Amino acid sequence: MKKLFVSVAATALIGMASSAMAEECGTVTVAEMNWASAGAIAQIDKIILENGYGCDVELVTGDTMPTFTSMSSKGKPDMAPELWINAVREPLDKEVAEGSLIIGGEILNEGGVEGFWVPTYIAEEHNIYTVKDALAHPELFPGAEDESKGAFFTCPTGWNCRITTGNLFRAFGFDKGGFELVDPGSAAGLDGSLAKANERKEGWLGYYWAPTAILGKYDMTLLDFEVPHDKEEWDTCTVIEDCPEPKPNSWVKSEVFTVVTDDFANKAGPAMEYIKGRTWDNRTAGKVLAWMTDNQATNEDGAYYFLENFEDVWTKWVSPETAEKVKSAL
Repeated sequence: MKKLFVSVAATALIGMASSAMAEECGTVTVAEMNWASAGAIAQIDKIILENGYGCDVELVTGDTMPTFTSMSSKGKPDMAPELWINAVREPLDKEVAEGSLIIGGEILNEGGVEGFWVPTYIAEEHNIYTVKDALAHPELFPGAEDESKGAFFTCPTGWNCRITTGNLFRAFGFDKGGFELVDPGSAAGLDGSLAKANERKEGWLGYYWAPTAILGKYDMTLLDFEVPHDKEEWDTCTVIEDCPEPKPNSWVKSEVFTVVTDDFANKAGPAMEYIKGRTWDNRTAGKVLAWMTDNQATNEDGAYYFLENFEDVWTKWVSPETAEKVKSAL
């Protein structure tokens, strides 16, 4: 009976301690955005916040504009783990200045990246590292309907990047330099063309972005545009369909940060240091996304895969004591 009493008392104390931790951090609503990298990081946050900091995490469906609007007007959800802030920069700056929203860590420390890519084996073998380098060698990039020309794979019809890519294709002189703009037909077609080229060790040139699963699977090199981003030219021509005289331009890096409400920041305690400090690069994120795609895995599966296989990354985000708590929960 005495042993039973001690056991019950110990269990009660553990329960009280857990409750105290949960009360300190409280219930946290986290937006699980509807694209893979953001979905995975939301699930990673859930595991770490619950097991490392005693939070009670509730995931809610999110997307850039609806989530930001809800956070700014209603104070919920408490956190957007991966907010691409270029799309909401002006209103976000206003909310931050007023103190209602707080910017946490730069979750994608290389930002969201768009541009023209070639396989790294092509870049290294033929010294192709800039747009001009690629322009000088159409023979390296098969796939055009006209076999005498090089293939340049653009975005499928209906994607905004199709307009931008088409204008830059002309601006840099690909249309007069022995290249043909190739429509892949769909997202699957674009991915298929890139994958086929890599599997056969052939040349490929076209538009893509990171972090993505396919760039986590295949080693690709982003070409240097060798020109700065010109916002005025971008807004008045680069993104305008059939702009008559497009000029060379480049994509601006998309800044991707975690954003939280002031209410969460005030009550989060040590958990806020985690939110400010965690970050990963596009290659790491891409490897996780590639594994998820190959295994038809959920965001939660991807989170556990990351935590079990990339300890060298995430253990830098937390204290050794917190890391041990998380490891014991995996």
